[in-house]
Amino acid sequence: MSQITKLFPRIDSESVETSDLKTERLSSPWSQETICEIFLGAQATADEAIKSAKRAFLSNIRETSATRAEWLRAAADEIEKVKVDLADITMRTLGKPRRACNVEVSRSIQFPRLCAEELLRMEGEVLPLDALPMGAGRFGFTRHHPHGVVMAVIPFNAPSNLLMQKLAPAIAMGNAVIIKPSVTGIGEALMIAECFDRAGIPKGLVNVVPCRRDVAGYMVSRKDVSLITITGGTAAADALAKIAGAKPFVGELGGNSANIVCSDADIVDAAQRIVPSAFEASGQQCISAQRIIVERAVLKNFLEHFKSATMKLSVGDPSLETTDVGTMINLPAAERVEKMVTDSVKSGAEEIIPFKREGAVVYPTILMTENLNVEVVAEEIFGPVAVVIPSENLDDAIRIANNSVFGLQSSCFTSSLETAFRISEELNVGSLWINEGSRFRMDNTPFGGVGDSGYGREGVKYAMDELSYLKFTGIRFPGRK
Repeated sequence: MSQITKLFPRIDSESVETSDLKTERLSSPWSQETICEIFLGAQATADEAIKSAKRAFLSNIRETSATRAEWLRAAADEIEKVKVDLADITMRTLGKPRRACNVEVSRSIQFPRLCAEELLRMEGEVLPLDALPMGAGRFGFTRHHPHGVVMAVIPFNAPSNLLMQKLAPAIAMGNAVIIKPSVTGIGEALMIAECFDRAGIPKGLVNVVPCRRDVAGYMVSRKDVSLITITGGTAAADALAKIAGAKPFVGELGGNSANIVCSDADIVDAAQRIVPSAFEASGQQCISAQRIIVERAVLKNFLEHFKSATMKLSVGDPSLETTDVGTMINLPAAERVEKMVTDSVKSGAEEIIPFKREGAVVYPTILMTENLNVEVVAEEIFGPVAVVIPSENLDDAIRIANNSVFGLQSSCFTSSLETAFRISEELNVGSLWINEGSRFRMDNTPFGGVGDSGYGREGVKYAMDELSYLKFTGIRFPGRK
């Protein structure tokens, strides 16, 4: 036990090392070695974190934008110093390939710097109140104000990047943050919190409380938690939103991304871009390419190139720089995907590349079906499985793409500008890429969904808008008529 790293909740820049905390051991999905022992927060821990965050928020509410921007730049510098260790934690705990981990950490360093830049050019608005007769002698303006204590719920699949997508904008706007990481992401959350401490951010503005669902529900229900921002499953978010009640809630939730391949597309380019979009990160991204809708006129050509490019992927040891697809998060997740594929094949789906699993490693799988009701089409797979669905024409492709409760991010491959604009108008999604795979994301664009995929938007400027509220102030000048 002495050789196993122990990870505790972090409140007021200190570890909370009480003996009554429940524990959970975390093992590598690749090697099965025990990595660390997690001490999970109880309700008392949650209460202390909320008190700490509220106290820090009130104590620092008058800090200038320049100061908060400097905190973010300094935090990015501190994270850069530990980027190798941060990527290594993710590689060991998730089985995510090292190359992908390095990319994730690089984004986690860049993001607070982008928020710092945006903060210094963020503006309010002067309103022409005298545009109405009753506004004579009056002046009005708007400014962004912090909500207070923000609770950030982070999923397992991108533990540093998705944390930073919430933490940096919240701090930029003057909030205090309680991070509720996934159990597998506690190491990254603690390391990033320590980086913010070394950057000079006041104690209490960043707290970390790993916990189970009951404690998470308890936290969101507290009146001093002013806003919840979550990336995760739709069911979990719905449950937390109901408990939280009438308070701001930002949810980046499930997906079932459609990638449309039109008959006029560059087929080779489409196949090569959809392959990493479908299979990298073992398909464990809410915007992974899942439904590949291909016009029948180019179906055979596309399948040849798609299968060929997929077979070239390197699968296995996540510690190797050459690995494209590592493990899934754990064995139960791999078994869940296997069952979904097996059931779909029994329902008539054709195996273009048959399912193969070795422990928690699931090899890239390609299925083809026209049955829109099978689970691998209707639900979120969250694994390295792509489902090719033939369509008769563009109208049919749009119909198939919109036949989903999800609407996060999709893509369309076409050489027609008219088609691109039509897809933009008619697809029910929050984000769309033309001639790029659905997993492509840039941090300075708005990102979020419709339907069961959530509400609110992330992305530097857009997240900062969500994590603050707009206050109007009107002034009447008594001496003016």
